[in-house]
Amino acid sequence: MLQFFGVDFLDLWRGRLSLRRVSVLINSLLRQTGRSVLAATVDEAAEWNESDYLLARISDALELSNWLFIQANSGDETNDIPAPEPLPRPGHVEPEPEPISHTHASTNEVIDFFNRMSNL
Repeated sequence: MLQFFGVDFLDLWRGRLSLRRVSVLINSLLRQTGRSVLAATVDEAAEWNESDYLLARISDALELSNWLFIQANSGDETNDIPAPEPLPRPGHVEPEPEPISHTHASTNEVIDFFNRMSNL
């Protein structure tokens, strides 16, 4: 709290700071996104402020746009440039992909599907 407010936390024990004032200072620290170590400890997404997230979205959109332009305008059919990965955001955990189960349709299901398609 000394860094942001100039208030020494030891003043609580010295009798110059009330518990209410400490509560107010801590709540205001939690609302300061992108600057507060306390808020970043509670929620990792608070490490970035709104402009950082907007810049990351702009960067991701630009990389994707350039990749799509190259894919559309390259004369090479065997263009193996991988799609760009988005910038990692703090506090964002990628969900684990679910295993893909390969199930095949039965013969009757295939026959029913084509019968319905021919009746349209």
